[in-house]
Amino acid sequence: MQEQPAAQERFGRALIGVVAASGLVYPLLLCAVQLVLTQLFVVDVAATALWLAVALACSVALVAAVRWGASRRVLSPWLLAGLAPPVLYEAWVLWPLLAA
Repeated sequence: MQEQPAAQERFGRALIGVVAASGLVYPLLLCAVQLVLTQLFVVDVAATALWLAVALACSVALVAAVRWGASRRVLSPWLLAGLAPPVLYEAWVLWPLLAA
């Protein structure tokens, strides 16, 4: 009988993690749209850096919510390694503006 409350607690935690992660999808989508606008239509380095920071925070929070719901350790070196390709792409896109 001890296993049932533990299983219910794990299930509840998993559901809370999924709900929290799904709540971060729309801010990430907003960040993506704002990044397109600040890079393509109105070139604004400060706004691009701001939206990149917000997107980075939302991405880390999304992964943290999923990992918390799965009862796993939140900090992971692979999480940071996974952020490297988007950061390198953004640096490549912004390099002509920063070098000029």
